Amino acid sequence: MAGNNGQLVFDEYGRPFIILRDQEKQSRLKGIEAHKANILAARTITNIMRTSLGPKGMDKMMVSPDGEVSVSNDGATILDRIQVEHQVAKLLVELSRSQDQEIGDGTTGVVVLAGGLLEQAEQLLNKGIHPVRIAAGFEKACDLAVKNLDSISDTIPVSKNNLDVLKECAKTTLGSKIVNRFHDKMAQIAVDAVVSVCDWERKEVNFDLIKVEGKTGGRLEETCLVKGIILPKEFSHPQMPKEIKDVKMALLTCPFEPPKPKTKHHLDITSAEHYKQLYEREQKYFKDMVQLVKDSGANCVMCQWGFDDEANHLLLQNNLPAVRWVGGVELELLAIATGARIVPRFKELTKEKLGKCGKIRTVEFGTTKDRMLVVEDCPHSEAVTIFIRGGNHMVVEEAQRSLHDALCVVRNLIKDNRVVYGGASAEISCARKVFDAANKVAGVDQYCYKAFGNALESIAIALAENSGLNPIETLANVRSQQIKTKNDNIGVDCLQKGTSDMKKQKVFETLVGKKQQILLATQVVRMILKIDDVMQPNQIGQLQ
Repeated sequence: MAGNNGQLVFDEYGRPFIILRDQEKQSRLKGIEAHKANILAARTITNIMRTSLGPKGMDKMMVSPDGEVSVSNDGATILDRIQVEHQVAKLLVELSRSQDQEIGDGTTGVVVLAGGLLEQAEQLLNKGIHPVRIAAGFEKACDLAVKNLDSISDTIPVSKNNLDVLKECAKTTLGSKIVNRFHDKMAQIAVDAVVSVCDWERKEVNFDLIKVEGKTGGRLEETCLVKGIILPKEFSHPQMPKEIKDVKMALLTCPFEPPKPKTKHHLDITSAEHYKQLYEREQKYFKDMVQLVKDSGANCVMCQWGFDDEANHLLLQNNLPAVRWVGGVELELLAIATGARIVPRFKELTKEKLGKCGKIRTVEFGTTKDRMLVVEDCPHSEAVTIFIRGGNHMVVEEAQRSLHDALCVVRNLIKDNRVVYGGASAEISCARKVFDAANKVAGVDQYCYKAFGNALESIAIALAENSGLNPIETLANVRSQQIKTKNDNIGVDCLQKGTSDMKKQKVFETLVGKKQQILLATQVVRMILKIDDVMQPNQIGQLQ
């Protein structure tokens, strides 16, 4: 008795067992089998992401090998934290990461679109169409869809005096996140943070000036924007004041300790007199350091290094509040916000190198008495901090990711103030354009165009499914309304607001983000379709 995978034989006692063929030789896939296996692996990933799309999308819980739990519906975060072994599935993880790095938002949509394209490609493969012809047809349809996005986009005036559109666009991004209950406030925080650090002449936003800090224990609505810096530190001595006003700040990268010789040496203390001399010399070093800081006019010290109890006591005696172990990034932000110069040696500290701010206050949290320092009323308010509160660590982390997406969208809209409208209205409009073009081309390309249009419509179907609507009926209604009214802004009414016009609902998406979604998804699908042989490293010697 023989089968495809092995042979059934019996031992001398009549007990059956199966002799399996060499699995290593079988594991190599070629041709159409390789294409279908790759598509199956990629679609497995996209099916995970599909239910997270849109304002009604579901969240995913990821548990790391060491038991750490995180909850998110951000596509890049989910794919980054799940363990993916298949090589082609890893391409989709990279796809989502690319969207996140370039645009910041749309990481779920780009993966769902890639899954729709792969599903359609599998059907075309079953019809006997060559993968290279499918890839070429998808590329042509993609170019057509991107051109259509340009034609249906609206140019929105964005300036310091007109920030409403920025807020609406940020609200659209936050609508699908965990913070959507407070998306109005969160969107305003994102807009204010970007505007604070924006160079309107160059239309550039420096994200390095926006610091995001989170603290568990409070409510999500207590999240706020601080026009200054929040340091997760406290003053080095408990008796130092909790609040300082009219601050003149010294930023130091030199430690409060005696200098250490660069050569190795050995010193023997043989008498009490020698020990006393050494102690006095050490004390003089400490006193000179503190005096140099006092002479500069500083009334607060931020030091990159730690210092011992002796220096700490001297600083307290001289009424010089200090913070130790301040990170390099935080020092740079403090220098930008207060106008200070970072000083590497005590002798170089002068009055002109001090930074100024209105006040530094200590904030305490809960019964644990955790403390943080808030540096406020800075003369140069370019550096800002978004301070996030939440009931637990997972909520704070997800709120940080959500606000990062909103910040990216606002930045992109300042750089390029063209928008399209959400609710899959842009995808359905592009699908209609591609379907019209399919009727005008001959040969295999016609099938590829129609398949590309169906993949674009899969975004609308996923949105409708996640919103509890009938997907086929909803898609048909949206498509017919777009044709009847000649309005490309008609989309899926996920929030049941009574109108399908996404422009009236103020559901905005940046044009550059939507273009990037379609281009990246098509590019990755083309790459997957051109793979016809999957080999393992241990099979190199078995190639025939």
